[in-house]
Amino acid sequence: MGAQDQPPLGVSPDEFGSARVDEAALLDAGLGDVDWASPPPGSQSMRIPAPSGQLAARAMGDPHDPWIILVPGATGSKEDFSLMMPDLAAAGYFVLSYDMAGQYESAAAGPENLVPPQLHYDYGLFVEDFLTVLDAAGKPAHVVGYSFAAIVVQIAYSQRPDLFQTLTLLSCPPEPGQSFRSVSRIGRFSSWANGRIGAALLIWGIRRSFVRVPRSRQKFVNYRFRFTRRASVRDIYVLMKNVPDLRGLLAAASLPKFVAVGEHDLWPLQLHRKFAQAIGARIAVYRGGHSPCETSPHQFSRDLLALYAKDSGPA
Repeated sequence: MGAQDQPPLGVSPDEFGSARVDEAALLDAGLGDVDWASPPPGSQSMRIPAPSGQLAARAMGDPHDPWIILVPGATGSKEDFSLMMPDLAAAGYFVLSYDMAGQYESAAAGPENLVPPQLHYDYGLFVEDFLTVLDAAGKPAHVVGYSFAAIVVQIAYSQRPDLFQTLTLLSCPPEPGQSFRSVSRIGRFSSWANGRIGAALLIWGIRRSFVRVPRSRQKFVNYRFRFTRRASVRDIYVLMKNVPDLRGLLAAASLPKFVAVGEHDLWPLQLHRKFAQAIGARIAVYRGGHSPCETSPHQFSRDLLALYAKDSGPA
């Protein structure tokens, strides 16, 4: 296909997203109520030493294969990718996901463990932790950053582009600066809300779940909140009101870029399309809300594998 026949950037090509009904779409339609507390069969639990402390991780596949690192966002955890890991590992990849510092089973990791100690979680902490994980691959890796983590991996790319083979931004805040300003419901409060109030709003919204969530998923989310440190959510809220503008740097980057989002995401779909176009990325739109990795895991995995196959390079 010639350059003139390529789909415009920022527009979903037919082979991506929910545009077609195939085996992956049928599998997603039949997901039912998943037991999110049960790890994927064949996966392994591990702990990764990082600057902020021990990070809880789960991996699947052969570490000699190309790596895919899946990074969950604020209030999330490695379990958010549980339904994707088997598909990706079966395709010949080593798949690793970890709980970010302060989140779920990495709750003990935090700024007090840094040298020298700090009072707050900041971008530097999350980026250094992620680069430690990325360095473990020993070769460029495929990276997927989800929501807040999509900001973290962009910053990491700006510092160490040599460690990235592809960059996928899942449900990424599409605007720099005060990223909550365009979010429905909490957007109008976000400008004046401090970290403590903002964290309470975020947690309230997740617990309230305005998008219908299966019962077992909501049960797991509520259970996870018992461990996640409120201080980490508070600081992340403040960070997300100060998102760096890396669109120019990403636009100039030659590596394959992919924006994935649900059609009813927290941010308007139009903003995600503009963001994808601004950075020169493919975009895929899936049915559902902020979490295609949970609601469309087989389709999202299908599209990642298509991206990796089309843009394969030296591992």
